Amino acid sequence: MFAYLVKRVFQAIAVMFAISLIAFAIQGNLGDPLRELVGQSVSEEVRAQLRERMGLNDPFLTQYFRFVSNALQGDLGTSYFFKEPALDVILKKLPATLELVFGATVIIIGLSVPLGVYTAIRPGSILSRMIMGLSIIGISIPVFLTAIMMIFIFSVELGVMPSFGRGEVVHIIGSWETNFLTADGWAHIILPSVALASIMLPMFVRLIRSEMMEVLQSEYVRFAHAKGIQPWRIYFVHALKNTLLPVITVGGVQIGTMVAYTILTETVFQWPGMGFMFLEAVNRVDTPLIVAYLIVVGFIFVVTNTLVDLIYGLVNPTIKLARMGA
Repeated sequence: MFAYLVKRVFQAIAVMFAISLIAFAIQGNLGDPLRELVGQSVSEEVRAQLRERMGLNDPFLTQYFRFVSNALQGDLGTSYFFKEPALDVILKKLPATLELVFGATVIIIGLSVPLGVYTAIRPGSILSRMIMGLSIIGISIPVFLTAIMMIFIFSVELGVMPSFGRGEVVHIIGSWETNFLTADGWAHIILPSVALASIMLPMFVRLIRSEMMEVLQSEYVRFAHAKGIQPWRIYFVHALKNTLLPVITVGGVQIGTMVAYTILTETVFQWPGMGFMFLEAVNRVDTPLIVAYLIVVGFIFVVTNTLVDLIYGLVNPTIKLARMGA
């Protein structure tokens, strides 16, 4: 297992270098950084001096390796708009995004497991057909449309839910502000979390259903029925355990990508997280902030994938032994 861990760490480092290279390469197509720093009124002579001082005339590889060297020290550049280190700006917005993803994850897990198991156990029931029909609709509707519909119904028409912002938050550690310690914070996070969960929930329900139906046809499940074991124990202890093995792999990756999917949800609900910040940075051509965002999101994705693979190896001893022998 240790050898596999070392291998995965080296793979993660290689992926991060690739992400940093792509992120750094595209910044040249986002606009002239001097225009954002000094405006149009500065003479060409002063611009040339600044360009030389900032190293913008250096070869691409020289600039890239200088960027990587600074990044390894935690310096991803300085935001043109905030006049602060880009990483600090992102870390201030990160708690809002992580709490939104956490809320959506709780909804996905809390609903997909019982719904997926039920539709596998009772595939021909009316309720199962309704659930599967709604899952198809859920997959087909984009998240921004779901968010707009929820705002119209629950905020505009019924007036029972707030439509934007985080509401009242509480400082807990450093710059970390949480919604989960105030009633107003809970009220503000419900709609965005449900909208974000609508992306993955239908897929998880269908995935759990298909895996569960396959497991229910296996010999050990039939043997458990023959022994007279209670059905609920067969479904939720024996069958569900093996059903969740592929779900862990797919689910871990998808939940990691939800950090990137928050862009549309945060924009519609004006949620002050990383996604909303990224769109504002694009509008302002805040190149360092854009590059830093891509690297941070890529880092979260790589770490999530690595942890999911390790968890999968711990849950499934067969996989672990195969990896150790590789």
